[in-house]
Amino acid sequence: MGKYELLMVILSMDIIVSGGRFDGGGYGFVDGLRMEYYMMSCPFAEGIVKNTVNRHLQADPTLAAALVRMHFHDCFIQGCDASVLIDSTKGGKTAEKDSPANLSLRGYEIIDEAKEELENQCPGVVSCADILAMAARDAVFFAGGPVYDIPKGRKDGRRSRIEDTINLPSPALNSSELIRIFAQHGFSAQEMVALSGAHTLGVARCSSFKHRLSNFDSTHDVDPTLDAQFAQTLSKTCGGGDKSEQAFDTTKNDFDNDYFNALQRKSGVLFSDQTLYNSPRTRGIVNGYAFNQAMFFLDFQQAMVKMGLLDVKEGSNGEVRSNCRIIN
Repeated sequence: MGKYELLMVILSMDIIVSGGRFDGGGYGFVDGLRMEYYMMSCPFAEGIVKNTVNRHLQADPTLAAALVRMHFHDCFIQGCDASVLIDSTKGGKTAEKDSPANLSLRGYEIIDEAKEELENQCPGVVSCADILAMAARDAVFFAGGPVYDIPKGRKDGRRSRIEDTINLPSPALNSSELIRIFAQHGFSAQEMVALSGAHTLGVARCSSFKHRLSNFDSTHDVDPTLDAQFAQTLSKTCGGGDKSEQAFDTTKNDFDNDYFNALQRKSGVLFSDQTLYNSPRTRGIVNGYAFNQAMFFLDFQQAMVKMGLLDVKEGSNGEVRSNCRIIN
């Protein structure tokens, strides 16, 4: 990281970390959340989560993408309340994690391990929702992304239903549809593009982009927004079946701005990726992030803090689960 990028990260930390109650830095007041929420009740909470995350990511760096994705899938459904962690029960309602959109989520064992250690140290104190939010933040930093703090104090939700996952953004959405869906959660177009930059980590399965490779529409067999050579690469990937994986960019385990460079080359893997460059409404944002990684880092971390405040459960509206997979 260059001196300028480091300076931008430090400055952005001053913007985000304010101490005391968290007013969201303009993101909306959440009365019960504070940066130092566990300072007295479980002072080693953040260290335990970070050490657990780092240990797993050193063994498997691809889990960084998994943790960030899990946090997103949690927050966009019923808010950041760890509902995505709950297991389905026999004879009960099918939980979010068994939705087709969530079957490829990974990293649950990281949350379980951190929770087990925290319960040994501070029983009934640290919520699963906070563990997941901290784990996603630590995964970003481990992969080379920005360092930032987040407010803590979320409670765990008591609902997890497969039918709720219909509200997750589809990889087939265009820019206008993405702007509309994210706006329903209070995000601007720029924040939507910044959060999409999380695809600088990880891979997509063929099942999520194969529709771009044949019978795309009434006039094109292959998505015309795809670079021809990259389309061949994707077709080769799909030769291995629907579960075959294609990296979003050339540095799938590094948090950087290469994702946006790929969009400029017409090499976005998902339709919902490439549309960000094709649309005049968002192309300038993509170009800005492709040119200036520090600006992307700043906007991404601020958008992540904001996302972590979505429909937070507080007080009697939630609980602190003793096991992240089971409602108390």
